[in-house]
Amino acid sequence: MHIAAIIISLGIAMVGFALFARVISRMYRLITAGQPAPGRTGDPVARTKNLVREFLGHTRLARRGKRWIGAAHWAVMVSFGLLFFTLVTAFGQLFDARFQLPLVGRWWPYEFVTELFSFLGLAGIVALMIVRLAIRPSRKVDARTSRFYGSVMWQAYYVEYTILGVLLCIFALRGVENVLEDGGRFSIHFFFSYPLSRLFAEMSAGTLENLVYLFAMLKIVISFAWMITIALNANMGVAWHRFLAFPNIWFKKKADGGTALGALNPMLSNGLPIDFEDPQDDDIFGVGKVEDFTWKGLLDFSTCTECGRCQDQCPAWNTGKPLSPKLVVLSLRDNAHAKAPYLLAGGGKDAEGIEKASADQLAAVPASALAEAERPFVGSPEDNAVIAAEALWSCTTCGACVEQCPVDIEHVDHIVDMRRYQVMIESAFPSEAGTMLKNLENKGNPWGMPAKKRLDWISEVDFEVPVLGETIEDLAETEYLYWVGCAGALEDRAKKTTKAFAELLHIAGVKFAVLGSGESCTGDPARRLGNEFLFQMLAQQNVEVLNEAFGAVATGKDGPAKKIVATCPHCFNSLANEYPQLGGEFEVIHHTQLLDHLVTEGRLTPVTPVDQNITYHDPCYLGRHNKVYTPPREIIAKVPGLRNTEMHRCKERGFCCGAGGARMWMEERIGKRINTERVDEALSTNPDVISTACPYCLVMLGDSITARKQSGEVPESMEVVDVSQLLLRSVKQPTADDASAGAVAFASVGASSGDDSA
Repeated sequence: MHIAAIIISLGIAMVGFALFARVISRMYRLITAGQPAPGRTGDPVARTKNLVREFLGHTRLARRGKRWIGAAHWAVMVSFGLLFFTLVTAFGQLFDARFQLPLVGRWWPYEFVTELFSFLGLAGIVALMIVRLAIRPSRKVDARTSRFYGSVMWQAYYVEYTILGVLLCIFALRGVENVLEDGGRFSIHFFFSYPLSRLFAEMSAGTLENLVYLFAMLKIVISFAWMITIALNANMGVAWHRFLAFPNIWFKKKADGGTALGALNPMLSNGLPIDFEDPQDDDIFGVGKVEDFTWKGLLDFSTCTECGRCQDQCPAWNTGKPLSPKLVVLSLRDNAHAKAPYLLAGGGKDAEGIEKASADQLAAVPASALAEAERPFVGSPEDNAVIAAEALWSCTTCGACVEQCPVDIEHVDHIVDMRRYQVMIESAFPSEAGTMLKNLENKGNPWGMPAKKRLDWISEVDFEVPVLGETIEDLAETEYLYWVGCAGALEDRAKKTTKAFAELLHIAGVKFAVLGSGESCTGDPARRLGNEFLFQMLAQQNVEVLNEAFGAVATGKDGPAKKIVATCPHCFNSLANEYPQLGGEFEVIHHTQLLDHLVTEGRLTPVTPVDQNITYHDPCYLGRHNKVYTPPREIIAKVPGLRNTEMHRCKERGFCCGAGGARMWMEERIGKRINTERVDEALSTNPDVISTACPYCLVMLGDSITARKQSGEVPESMEVVDVSQLLLRSVKQPTADDASAGAVAFASVGASSGDDSA
């Protein structure tokens, strides 16, 4: 037994180390073959602090409702690292059954910690195994409802049983050691393994030593069989994330630890900005093949642990669309690794589609890798494409996947990068989106309306609204420039929000102005659809207009701030987060933030009760993308009479309305409409009013409510309104007739800025 255990253990260890070293080298070369990703190493201290925080605090995994699952995973994760020394001890025990590590081997704190995390790890892995078995796809009536749908289940089971086997071997070894060294008595050294030691109490010393050899060999064989398995399966993310999560988190987009939401990555080629007016011949526009991704993208794909949390939260997947963020990442990962021999041999095609590598260089490449290189990248399932086009265009860029990912994968940026290639190189995108792009290019708004129509809403209010360049010459006397946005100026339902907010500013005595016809679309729908060129054109035009508008008041760093307030979260996000990429540095706030501040200061006082049940819908680009959750709720809480009931999916886990990612201008032809799903959830709270803080959400939710009114599913009094409209109803003093009629009648005050089903 003794000699056999040594031969078997050392043999499998040598094979394991050799294969592991080979796959690490290959994986490093594959990932670093990606495009440059500038900005990933800045502020190393902050990055390291965030890595430690995410690792030790499990802050990402703990975002889900069931915190105990995060605790179980934490115990398994920490035990994986801490118990490494038990593997070293096992090698020593092959030669000497009584072997202990020098210095610490018999030190009670070391042995107690070993026992504690062996116990915690064992409890944790059993819990996680039960969870996986309980919610596996085969247990569901609809397999798609399992977050493990599409995951490679045998790999997950193998990893879990490996961990279980290793931990059981550790406990068995500790139980035998107790009897062999301490006579089987209870002590802090063997705090958790003591009960197991009673099984070995009557055995002879020779038998106990043979058991040590056996259990040590089993521990080593199980551990290195796992190492060999993952070395032969470089795309086994459920195992590889144990190593790759650390660099993936450290190199994340935001050094401070924030999620990769808000601003999209600028479109780069070979790590440098593209000159759209005079692009280079070898410039890469978006991602048309897997090697066009940055090295961080390739690292993302290999890090995916297949947990399905992104899939579980995706509005497209939850309404029967073909998009699963997890399956997109897994497809890209598998494509990259299957194509790796071809890429590492120098394979690839230039801008003209000519093979870069010679026939001799590709001679040794396996036929399977060559076939993978010829697969269409985006197309139909019938074409065996890597990514289904319908999946690519189903994305609303809501960011739920990025928010939920425990290893910081940047799904939205990757999806938009693929869209960029499809739009700018292939001209392949949903036909109805083409009309929107033409309108943006020709008229500066998605609806193709004349610029002068942006001022129509002003004639519908009974107070003065200063227009820069018409009624005022500069912004010197104003506190804010109000960015109305395309929807706020041109869409009838959104215009009610615009008028309500402007009236609140007037009541509060806030000096503001608008640009009127000087405004143009921020370019958000163009950028998220993938037309980066059009976004750049619109954004640069707006930056020039804004810099000129603020030029008279913002002279030098000590001058007045360039303050902009926006009612549209998409405009807010572009102005605040993306325009700095083009030289537009402005102080931008959302209208709910300003209104909350004005109420707190006492410049606006909600006095009239609004006796209604409401539920608040978090706009994705206000909430997840910009972390503005509190101000709208504080406003609602300060309006007397309002009773807010949160939907099940709210705040960080809020569900999209379906309009983002330029989806507002694309028809939903597959599955259930996303806005219908969201309104179903809203109605489950039994509201009189559904409130939000985004014109896109207002339109999408309003459309669904209007359809339900027509079918008689909801009363005619049901409405979808902006938070500012609710606040205005309470701030405005009722007339004598209103007062005599009571608070119910006063609910009609603001109807001209209220019923969004009209």
